[in-house]
Amino acid sequence: MATVEIVLVYQSLLGIYGDRGNATVLLKRLMWRGFDAKVTVVEAGEPLPDSGQVYLLGGGEDAAQVSAVRALQADGGLHRAATRGAAVFAVCAGYQIAGQSFTVGDHDEVIEGLGLLDVTTVRGPVRAVGEILTRWHGHDGDAQWLTGFENHGGYTTLGPTAQALASVEVGVGNAGDGTEGAIAGTVIGTYPHGPVLARNPALADHVLEMALGEPLAPLDRPEVTELRRQRLAAVRRLSR
Repeated sequence: MATVEIVLVYQSLLGIYGDRGNATVLLKRLMWRGFDAKVTVVEAGEPLPDSGQVYLLGGGEDAAQVSAVRALQADGGLHRAATRGAAVFAVCAGYQIAGQSFTVGDHDEVIEGLGLLDVTTVRGPVRAVGEILTRWHGHDGDAQWLTGFENHGGYTTLGPTAQALASVEVGVGNAGDGTEGAIAGTVIGTYPHGPVLARNPALADHVLEMALGEPLAPLDRPEVTELRRQRLAAVRRLSR
């Protein structure tokens, strides 16, 4: 069985909100199932490997976000990965980078994105900060609920070819319009931190299934189930 490679993209630029934990979650869920897996950390200026099955982008501030998108445009590796069907999972600033454009700074300078998702981001009227609860489209039962912590000043609008990842029950999401995140093929963008895949194991497995092109056997991890129960209970209390 070939090694499954998880590529963590530009940690020095897109790693300030603990989103690196998403890589740990994916690695452990693969290893618990008997897969040989590894995490490759790539920094700006280093080429993204073409051997990855999953590519992860996290959160970052404006200057770092601009540096990251320009380095990724020059590298081209993320476009190649998405084209060949690798899973790309982008959080917050990474989500904005994956879109068509986003704005930064006091003068709302428009920065060209990677165009992997048909979304655009501009500065919102108020910063979205707090627990978020969403209903994941296309999933049933307990797995349909996604929790996380959103902290973003950008508001994201979906274009005509974009599909929302989820609908918002508690929180702001994309732009206070009832939607959260976006998906296109094997590319997913979303705002919540947490890290979000630690809180939502079904979403983590969905990313892995996209990457591997096959369904995964269920996992029984009581500690993961308990964490999820606690976070869902906490955000529901806040919404009362």
